Amino acid sequence: MSLDKNTVAKVANLARIRVEEKDLEPMAAELNAILGWVEQLGEVNTDDVAPMTSVADMQMRWRQDEITDGGYQPEIVANAPSEEEGFFAVPKVIE
Repeated sequence: MSLDKNTVAKVANLARIRVEEKDLEPMAAELNAILGWVEQLGEVNTDDVAPMTSVADMQMRWRQDEITDGGYQPEIVANAPSEEEGFFAVPKVIE
C-alpha cells in the first residue's frame, strides 16, 4: 500500500490535524516507510511462537477460590459519619 499526498491530507483532515501543504510530501514518504516495516513484519513466520503477555517467562500465582463476605463491614462502616443497622446513613435527597 502506498500513500500519496492527497491521501495524507485526507487522513490528517479526518484526524483533525493541521498539516501544511509543504509537509504533506515528506509525511507521505515517512508513512510509506512505516507501512513498509509493517508489511515486513507480516512476512515473519510465527507459527511456532507461543502467544505471550510479557517478555519475561512468568507464571501466574493461583489461590483457592473461596467465597467470603469480605469480613470488613464493621471497619468500613466505622468511617461513616452516620450509620444505621450496619449501613451508611445518608440524608434524603429526593422528596
